[in-house]
Amino acid sequence: MSKLFIASEVFHGAGSLEELKNIKGKKAIIVTGGSSMKKSGTLDRAVAFLQEAGIETKIFDGVEEDPSSATSLKGAEAMLKFQPDWIVGLGGCSAIDAAKTMWIFYEYPDTDFDSLIKPFSVPVLRNKAKFIAIPSTSGTGTETTGLAVITDREKGVKYPIVSYELTPDIAIVDGEICASMPAHITSNTGLDALTHCVEAFVSNIDNNYADVLSKGGLEIVFNNLPEAVKNPENIAARQNMHDASFMAGLAFNNAWLGIVHSLSHQVGALYGIPHGCANAIFLPNVIRYNESATDKYPALAKVIGEETAEGLATAIEKLRKDVNNIGSLKEFGISKEDWIKNLDYIAGNALVDPCTGFNPRVPSLEDLKAIYNACYEGIVYSESAVLN
Repeated sequence: MSKLFIASEVFHGAGSLEELKNIKGKKAIIVTGGSSMKKSGTLDRAVAFLQEAGIETKIFDGVEEDPSSATSLKGAEAMLKFQPDWIVGLGGCSAIDAAKTMWIFYEYPDTDFDSLIKPFSVPVLRNKAKFIAIPSTSGTGTETTGLAVITDREKGVKYPIVSYELTPDIAIVDGEICASMPAHITSNTGLDALTHCVEAFVSNIDNNYADVLSKGGLEIVFNNLPEAVKNPENIAARQNMHDASFMAGLAFNNAWLGIVHSLSHQVGALYGIPHGCANAIFLPNVIRYNESATDKYPALAKVIGEETAEGLATAIEKLRKDVNNIGSLKEFGISKEDWIKNLDYIAGNALVDPCTGFNPRVPSLEDLKAIYNACYEGIVYSESAVLN
């Protein structure tokens, strides 16, 4: 027997933010990032809807990209003073992931960060508050997943905190919120959603629900991402991408991810490479690496008119270029000397990343280094790269 994990309630479609006025409760804290939600008017509308519901509201803002453990503890301290019964993550994945981690420390102030790193180690939540996720980017699917990614800045490592306890109680998937998202962020986050579809589909966990959602999400991304990048005010394309992101998140929440994410977590933490951009660099070569271990890629390729794993990888490389994303790590200005110096470190961290355990092919340290090197140069991975 299996269980399907999903946000308890999902409201989707343009204008669905208004559902906040139907929330029952006393106090809500909204966790958000910089100024984008304020400038767009989304934050003020969210506050107004909650006030209409008779809920006292406090704002915790300023969550940085790749949120740190320090920010999470600071937010938890604010929650302990305010005592909300609703926590609202509003904005990009950084704001929502930070809010999830704050939630843990709000309910368990004496816990420590190291104890949360082991998968499924988060204690039972909802003793003090429930969680609402309202994404402003269409990529991570964090609004329906039991995952939060937090950065230890001193170590230069990203830690995925994995637990179904973190799956939101309510998800609001409103494409109108994304209308002001810049083209490069639309591209990066859309390619992140694409990666979730592919990795969930070929995961070593068989799940019919995840497979269907992965196929559907993949098709929507290929059909809508270029339009969303080129014409940002096309709300239909925005909503489609928002839906695809949710579908991909639901897929991987039930089948999990693979080494594309293991590899991306490390270069994101050490070099600041945007997560979706890194995923799109690694994904085609990881497909080539995994091809010998799974027969599922052709079924996914057929969704977009291709027949083989290589056809899928090549189509992703073309889409990546069409939405103005880059194809190698060295294009970020990483020197060869710096790359070689850190290669063993990041490959070692990727090997023990929680996502590695769900990859269809069990990698060695040398395998990961070979994929890293191919993607650093922007060349096609081949098995001979490992042997050499």
